[in-house]
Amino acid sequence: MSAYHQTFGYEFDLGFDLSLYPFLIDKSYQNDMCPSFYFKRKSDYFILWIDYADPICREEDYPRYTIISAENDGNNIHPEIRTASQPTLQLEFELPSELIDYLEQIKLQLNAKVVSIR
Repeated sequence: MSAYHQTFGYEFDLGFDLSLYPFLIDKSYQNDMCPSFYFKRKSDYFILWIDYADPICREEDYPRYTIISAENDGNNIHPEIRTASQPTLQLEFELPSELIDYLEQIKLQLNAKVVSIR
């Protein structure tokens, strides 16, 4: 059972199929307002916050999907990801399709292979 399922229940709708994006690591916590996932892009870490689909259920007036900068207090083998001390808002999306487009770009970059031209 994933952390976000334990905290927010199986009925929580992420708006996309999490299994298609294995680079998203669940870091949801019981005291958070909504599920969160971290990912690494190049050498930087980011946190994706996913709020409720219905704006009435949200505690704050934010878009459904928010990506902010993060820091790793651990190491590459045992990361301990937290919100950066001075977080930078990276992106915000309201529609799942907008987030999916962004996640697909990351997936393509991660799957790209370096080809030698020799």
